[in-house]
Amino acid sequence: MKTQLIAALCLAAAPAFADGLTTYPFEGSFDDATFAVESAIVGQGLVIDYVSHTGEMLNRTGADVGSDVQLFTAADIFLFCSATLSRKVMEADPANIAHCPYGIFVTDKDGSVEIGYRHYPEGPMQEVQAPLDSIVQKALE
Repeated sequence: MKTQLIAALCLAAAPAFADGLTTYPFEGSFDDATFAVESAIVGQGLVIDYVSHTGEMLNRTGADVGSDVQLFTAADIFLFCSATLSRKVMEADPANIAHCPYGIFVTDKDGSVEIGYRHYPEGPMQEVQAPLDSIVQKALE
């Protein structure tokens, strides 16, 4: 029984990898998670260019597009760039501009809060993965 409990706790903190995304469960409220993500990004010396309130938009426009499905209770996407990292990946291939700005999202689905980011293609853009995960890990502390 004790082994099962330990295994369950380990799985609860493990990242989920699905459809090109990495997500982590957040123990706390959506507002706490968004504050933690914002603080972690700024704490890395980065500037948040924009916060997309995607959940609000989806909830507000559902009826307009003929849907009554609530996808998220709330969902925000924090968009930012790193001058150093962006220059490095774009000097390797200028087409990598398509991946900038980088984003970290926070979702709340019926009280289940997650923080995550999308995966980038193989090659130079892989250098973005570790910093994104580092920011998310800081937000999860």
